[in-house]
Amino acid sequence: MDYLYYPDLKNRVVQMLPFTTLLSIDKESPQPIFLQIANNVVNIIREGQIKPGTMLPGTRELAKLLNIHRKTVIAAYDELYAQSWIEVIPRKGAMIAQNLPDLKPQRWNEPRSGSYGEFLAAPFYQMETHTPIVSVPGLRSPEFIIDGGYPDSRLAPLDLLNREYRSRSKLASARKWLPGSLGGGSPLLREALVAYLLESRGLNIEAQHTMTTHGAQMSIYIAASLLLQAGDAVIVGDPSYFMANMVFEKLGARLVKVPVDAWGMDMDAVEQACKKQQINVLYVIPHHHHPTTVTLSPQRRMRLLELSRKYNFAIIEDDYDYEFHYNSAPYLPLASSQHEGRVIYIGSFSKSIASSIRIGFMVAPADFIRQAIQMRMIIDLRADHVLEDALAALIQNGDIGRYLKKANKAYFDRLNNLCTLLDQELKGIVSFERPSGGMAIWANFNEAYPLAKVADAAISKGLYISSGIHYHGNPQHNNSIRMGFATMNIAEMNAAIEILCKVLKAKI
Repeated sequence: MDYLYYPDLKNRVVQMLPFTTLLSIDKESPQPIFLQIANNVVNIIREGQIKPGTMLPGTRELAKLLNIHRKTVIAAYDELYAQSWIEVIPRKGAMIAQNLPDLKPQRWNEPRSGSYGEFLAAPFYQMETHTPIVSVPGLRSPEFIIDGGYPDSRLAPLDLLNREYRSRSKLASARKWLPGSLGGGSPLLREALVAYLLESRGLNIEAQHTMTTHGAQMSIYIAASLLLQAGDAVIVGDPSYFMANMVFEKLGARLVKVPVDAWGMDMDAVEQACKKQQINVLYVIPHHHHPTTVTLSPQRRMRLLELSRKYNFAIIEDDYDYEFHYNSAPYLPLASSQHEGRVIYIGSFSKSIASSIRIGFMVAPADFIRQAIQMRMIIDLRADHVLEDALAALIQNGDIGRYLKKANKAYFDRLNNLCTLLDQELKGIVSFERPSGGMAIWANFNEAYPLAKVADAAISKGLYISSGIHYHGNPQHNNSIRMGFATMNIAEMNAAIEILCKVLKAKI
């Protein structure tokens, strides 16, 4: 018996409903059956298929109809009553609540679509988006990915981090911090950063000058939000890190682009820009500039600090992969100089350890950090302080230092391998300057091999490589990309370049 007739006590009409169809049950689902019934009743009410004031089947009748125990139906009705979807009439049974709006009914036997389709019905602000990976029918994911420069999580001390995390999550102290005290991140990690940044980068700071964020990108957004208003001018390199540019533009700032050459950002161009207009912020990546991987020369570093004093602008120094430098010791950051409190320094453990470890940090004067913490709490109330405590332990016991030495050696070998492959297999097609550090090279493809077509052909053979779309702000970079060498081991990179060679030599 699929259909039951129940009188509508309010309107004195009769409804015929196929409850075995409308109240479908999946006994394999992890969701309890009584909740499945309750949720299905809510759905047919919302869709107008059953009107306010309509009596529901008795618990015995519905249990028999659905071939389930009566107690399950009672539990479902109790749930609906607790949520005010139904009323219980003594000696008569359960009835759809009469104070619900009377909706136009949908036909029960038509396909039921979900609430979410392609478009939002209400207006909203849209941003330009870029598809990161080309979609090919039938290809779930590429076998090899030449990314823009990420660490190999297989080398990272994730087992040690997990051990520390499990240990700390069991401690009562893990739950004793007051929520407000965690807005700037784990106090233990902020203290550990003081010693770590002094030893590795020469930063003479205190914990009040630090805060953690959910990756360096959040640090960039928070710093820019406090420094920029709509219409303000921010100097960026050309080309520059496109995600930072998106942040500045989203905040309404005007991008003032200055050239980047083999020695980094052109300081003569910076001064010319400052003479023409008020500059509020300069965004710079002194180590391994993104995307071109060049390092800002010592002379230009000193000139930049002079210009920031002369024209009174703030510097956002993005030092996302400081730890990886191969030819010599890395230059100390701008933040370690006498900058009179004009440098906001940003770093990330997501690049030094693993992309999945979303922990970045910001160093700035104490008043700026206090405001940055307030801004961060609007976005994300507090960090995962247990994970940050675990990371602090690895910093303090030396595990991070030992890992970085091992990773530097592995990445140096992988850099050598990729440079050799490009020289031997793709000479005349790909040109590049060997970087002094980082996790990627800046590769310039011969114009006879347009990267958009290369990327499409490569993905069909199981290799993802960027089309270069993110670097197209300057026409001279239309056929250049970052080729990351850290994520894949030597055998994997050899296989990936073999595929790339076949694509390129097929004269696409």
